Amino acid sequence: MKKNEVPQDDANMLEGKFKEPCYALDENGKYTTVGSVGWEAKNIIMQDAWDEVGHRIEKVKQQVINGNLSPIAYYMEKNLMDVKILAAYMGLWRWTVKRHLKMKHFDKLSHVLLAKYAETFDIELTLLKNKELN
Repeated sequence: MKKNEVPQDDANMLEGKFKEPCYALDENGKYTTVGSVGWEAKNIIMQDAWDEVGHRIEKVKQQVINGNLSPIAYYMEKNLMDVKILAAYMGLWRWTVKRHLKMKHFDKLSHVLLAKYAETFDIELTLLKNKELN
């Protein structure tokens, strides 16, 4: 595609605030990068992906409200983390993080460990301690 043909469909989620680099041919026939705010097909797919993330977060939120999972599961999902990633950030074994996702183990966590989780999720410690979901 030529430089002037790079899609600029500004009806995307980022509202034109960011441009993604795309390769295109310049007037001399050489490849160059051109900023694009997106195109319809890509915007639709990205919106669908973020909608799916939102559904997953709501599903986990409901499980936390029902007492089936700890608030750690909610904030992990909200931060697009899995057990492996969270364990790496926390410096814990994966099996340990998995245990903390269960309410019976979450209720026994020390103040220090809860503070470390709160710092990892970039939230106030009181949100975790009070089992608040924002």
